Amino acid sequence: MKINKTNAVRLLDKAKIDYELIPYEVDESDLSAVHVATELGEDVNQVFKTLLLKGDKTGYFVCIVPGDKEVNLKLAAKVSGNKSCDMIPMKELLPVTGYIRGACSPIGMKKHFQTFIHYTCETFPYIYVSAGQRGLQIKINPQDLIKEVRAEVCILFTQEE
Repeated sequence: MKINKTNAVRLLDKAKIDYELIPYEVDESDLSAVHVATELGEDVNQVFKTLLLKGDKTGYFVCIVPGDKEVNLKLAAKVSGNKSCDMIPMKELLPVTGYIRGACSPIGMKKHFQTFIHYTCETFPYIYVSAGQRGLQIKINPQDLIKEVRAEVCILFTQEE
């Protein structure tokens, strides 16, 4: 099967970062990272989703969290230098990032946004993030991803959440 290179993949190639492209079966009725993890046969804690938020002071920023977790908005606001923040409306995702729901990669957005990744990424030898199109994931060393997207490693939710 021929896999077209996405913008995210081209940027990884340019940066000479090792990765694997992993295709999976898309279910348009379930675009969740939990579904992706099931399709890949991987631990959902290693399949990270990319979320775009908007803070009251700094504007847009990115949070990358394990697939079955939700960002704690108070923690996200604090780490990003905001008093409050919210997930952006879905209609803003494509114009702001260049990506659609279910295919938002932290790599290669239209512009670089302040990026935060949950610290558990560092407990794995590799994690998955979207390659920028539905049905395609990037398997990557978390340190390589952190360096490429200039992410700050932090707590984005508590264990009870």
